[in-house]
Amino acid sequence: MEALVFQSEKGQDVTTTRIVAKVFGKSHDNVLRDIQNLECSPEFSLLNFEESKYINDRGREYPMYLMSKDGFSFLVMGYTGGKAAEFKEKFINEFNKREALLKNDDFILSRALTILNERTKLLEAEVSKKEQQLELAENTIKQQAPKVAYCMEVLESHSDITTTVIAKELGTCAKVLNLKLKAMGIHYNQNGTWVLKAKYQDKGYTLSRTHTYTDSLGQKRTSILTTWTEKGRMFIHDLFKNFPSSPSKIAA
Repeated sequence: MEALVFQSEKGQDVTTTRIVAKVFGKSHDNVLRDIQNLECSPEFSLLNFEESKYINDRGREYPMYLMSKDGFSFLVMGYTGGKAAEFKEKFINEFNKREALLKNDDFILSRALTILNERTKLLEAEVSKKEQQLELAENTIKQQAPKVAYCMEVLESHSDITTTVIAKELGTCAKVLNLKLKAMGIHYNQNGTWVLKAKYQDKGYTLSRTHTYTDSLGQKRTSILTTWTEKGRMFIHDLFKNFPSSPSKIAA
């Protein structure tokens, strides 16, 4: 036999409109209507009637109410008939038995242990979930470690790349790239040498190399050549992610 009274998720002793309808031989819709037509205060209704849902055999969801002892008593007060008094008594006796259990030390201890076990299971599940997340993060770090190490190695490399090489990677020439960087306020030309603007000078983007050459008169001469570090190379590529393929389109 279905229990007339049970404990809700909130730990309260309740019955439902479906149980009442079944025991009293009423349509569930009529019991719902009876609750909606009760002439009780909003405060009493809020404390003693809780809207809920149930799913029928076809998997469809329908409304119902959870009721406290006081809510049940108020609802069935006007129910009459040959068996109505007997049913009221059964419900009230069941509510009273459960209230008496709450004063029983053994029941209190048993209930406390049940709650403790439920909370322990929830905590264990939460710890397990966090351990899985941590393991996933560690695996991701392990997978990314070689890429990160390579990236750091490249960025910290002391080798340098000429503007010509980077320009070819971008599908243009060194002259056009230098003019474009100048127009963007990245660097400027000083006595034939491209020099970064002040706000970029401490970024580690460039290196200076002394270049030795022979002039038209056969004299040995030197000049300062600005080259790019791997970090600077990445900086330029980031600037020109949408760099057009035709050099003429980007010329300053």
